[in-house]
Amino acid sequence: MAKYSRKASAKVEKAMHERKRGTLRSGGSGKKVTSRKQAIAIGLSEARSEGAKVPTKKTRSKGTSRKKSSSRP
Repeated sequence: MAKYSRKASAKVEKAMHERKRGTLRSGGSGKKVTSRKQAIAIGLSEARSEGAKVPTKKTRSKGTSRKKSSSRP
């Protein structure tokens, strides 16, 4: 079974073409995107927002926090 849909791969392909031509801009700052990884992320994000089959974002897991015990001698 495919992990990504055709719509998702088309969006990534479009983003990569825009990056190559120098017309791909990042959302927040509007700066020109030159990174290949960033272009892929933008394409997948657009596909995800349109409802294409894309796995969920990988989030960094924060370190497990342990409660400090206050019973120190």
